[in-house]
Amino acid sequence: MTETGNEITYTVVVNDEEQYSIWPVGRELPDGWREVGVTGAKQECLAHVEEVWTDMRPLSLRNAMTE
Repeated sequence: MTETGNEITYTVVVNDEEQYSIWPVGRELPDGWREVGVTGAKQECLAHVEEVWTDMRPLSLRNAMTE
């Protein structure tokens, strides 16, 4: 885990269903999750997730609804 002073550095992660989360840098990611290239303080990462994750429905549901 990377810490800056008392603050943990996080990375924004996404899964195959295009659902977002944040994860402490240096911890092994769970299966099915990948980093998106944004790291920083918790609030910075959460702000990025809020900006990019505009449709909270899983990708499989969005695809099924368009068929």
